[in-house]
Amino acid sequence: MAKLVRDYMHPGVITCRPDATLGQVAVMLVQHQVHSLVVIDRDSRPIGILTDFDLLAGEWLSADKESLEVMRKLSAGDLMSSPVELIDSNQPISEAAQRMHEGSFRRLIVADKGKMIGVISVSDIIASLGERMPAKRDTVGDVMSDAILVCRENTPLVLAARAMTQTRWRSVVVVDAHGTPLGVVSGLDFLPYCNNDDGCNGKLVSDIMHPALTIPINASLREAADKLIENHYHRLIVIDQDHPDAFPLGVISSFDIVAEMARPGSVWQA
Repeated sequence: MAKLVRDYMHPGVITCRPDATLGQVAVMLVQHQVHSLVVIDRDSRPIGILTDFDLLAGEWLSADKESLEVMRKLSAGDLMSSPVELIDSNQPISEAAQRMHEGSFRRLIVADKGKMIGVISVSDIIASLGERMPAKRDTVGDVMSDAILVCRENTPLVLAARAMTQTRWRSVVVVDAHGTPLGVVSGLDFLPYCNNDDGCNGKLVSDIMHPALTIPINASLREAADKLIENHYHRLIVIDQDHPDAFPLGVISSFDIVAEMARPGSVWQA
């Protein structure tokens, strides 16, 4: 059965008026944890889209006092992209992908009987592709997270904390100049510094990181689970067994294994 736009859209649309200041738009984006707002007119009709990338352009253009004053006077209506592209919620996901590709759009407004009900973005399309891939659960490589957050050993702790907050990652893998994993910094490692007056000032990730436990990508999930339990760790660094000192291939965590157990179609859900 063909997947439809409504199956992958983000329900709900966050809107603003064209006279909203860029500062107000920034607050709304952060509060609602979204990447874009739909700009509407007095009759609540969509007239444009304003994204976080649009605001980034404004931030970089306001490098000096004079240009900052100019940017402060701009509104959502000044930076928005228009016209707005709408797609019916009952259209197949392939139609959304085709329209994004042909028009170089990163997102479309989803409508039902002419009323805005959600947004579908490029990342949603990617998610639909991922679901079509046959799921495997034999080895660490089948379940691990390929994308990881890394930093060098001389990274200030405050910058690592900021990166973890912005990306919502629970840990940072610390590597040396050659990409060899040296350790891991997790949220728990920060706790001793939370009550200090100087916080993390002056500290580097190398000062608080804990040793990295590694596991080959072709190891079984049972081996990964056993290693996590035996060492009271929540994550393992996945490496290439033939090149153990090379840049890590990914990370597998206790959450990754639990998520696999919860997946529809998993042997645990049969």
